[in-house]
Amino acid sequence: MLYPRVSLYALMLAAAGIPLYIHLPRFAAVNLGIGLGVIGTILLVIRLVDLVQDPLIGWAIDRWPGGQTLFAASAALGLSIGFPLLFTLPVGAEISVLVSILILLFSAYSLGTILLYGRSATLAKQVNPKELMTLAAFREGGQLTGVIIAAAAPALFVTLGAGAQGYPAFGLFLGILALVTLVVTLPMWRRTPITGQGLSFDGLGQAGALRLLTLALVNSLPVAITSTLFLFFVEDRLQLAGKAGPLLILFFLSAGLSVPIWARLSNRIGPKQTLIIAMPLAILGFIGAALLAPGNLTGFAIICFASGAALGADMVVLPAMFSVVLTRAGLNASAAFGIWSFAGKLGLALAAFITLPLLERSGFTPGQTNSAEALNTLTLAYAMLPCILKLGAFGLVLTLPTEVSAK
Repeated sequence: MLYPRVSLYALMLAAAGIPLYIHLPRFAAVNLGIGLGVIGTILLVIRLVDLVQDPLIGWAIDRWPGGQTLFAASAALGLSIGFPLLFTLPVGAEISVLVSILILLFSAYSLGTILLYGRSATLAKQVNPKELMTLAAFREGGQLTGVIIAAAAPALFVTLGAGAQGYPAFGLFLGILALVTLVVTLPMWRRTPITGQGLSFDGLGQAGALRLLTLALVNSLPVAITSTLFLFFVEDRLQLAGKAGPLLILFFLSAGLSVPIWARLSNRIGPKQTLIIAMPLAILGFIGAALLAPGNLTGFAIICFASGAALGADMVVLPAMFSVVLTRAGLNASAAFGIWSFAGKLGLALAAFITLPLLERSGFTPGQTNSAEALNTLTLAYAMLPCILKLGAFGLVLTLPTEVSAK
């Protein structure tokens, strides 16, 4: 039952991540009446909190290894309280109230994520590269299942008669999911923690971890931008009203189905070679999205399937590579994954802070009739900018030493 529990805890975190990274911009703009520029600024402010918080969370987990059950419970309880509060906010709610709730949610999400990834050596049945990749496959499989559930839930609740676009019911559902997960997964946090040496800049550099952290940041930017703008692109640029939910499900279902394939391939040919195969799929997907005409559901569905498969490789291979180099160097993983977590979330903050005000200045308004200039700006932001950034990440992968491997 160890790995299924890992999958469930990852499912909870992923189900929490989708509303924070995909639904939040549109929910705040449409349901709460907040401007896109303000939303982008709020997300950047929260990331500045993460700048200090995430490395401290990792340090605390390593400093008090016997407290991992308390840390896991705190993360789940924070999510169980925060989501019902967030999605029942009324129009005109004070910005300070929204920010307070978001800080609670992002903090709980960070705590759970850093704990889960930082305890890879503890949760693996054996501490070797192959078993760490197997653990990563279960973890990312659970994450992607949670993403699919979260992507489908709001539309399902609307179909069942829920009001306010299904968000209040969605918030309650996420709260209950967090509580159930806490109860079911408690036994896995009673395992004796495996810790390592304290972190240093030189130690991370010698282990090859700094190179992977740089790759993680650059590689997170394309996904961050498309996550932030996905609903806008589908609803307003492609004019596929009501299709965003099914397309999200297709995207993450493709990613989930690809995870065990990428994991097996990585164990056979190495993670660097696996990424070299996977990343061009994402690049082609961005190019294809930029060329789509409004109403082209089939074309965008194909793009979602291909780019979802590429995401599956990123999700399973990169964290496993990071775990391997930390384990081989005998370094504390939780503190390192605190930095890793911040790198990924910094990408999301930069995506929101750059793209949302850019769209606002172009005259783009969600859910309204937009000018050709505004829609072209949306296309450039959603497809072409991520394509350029993904090419940069691909270049970084090509420079990785072949021995950085999970074989």
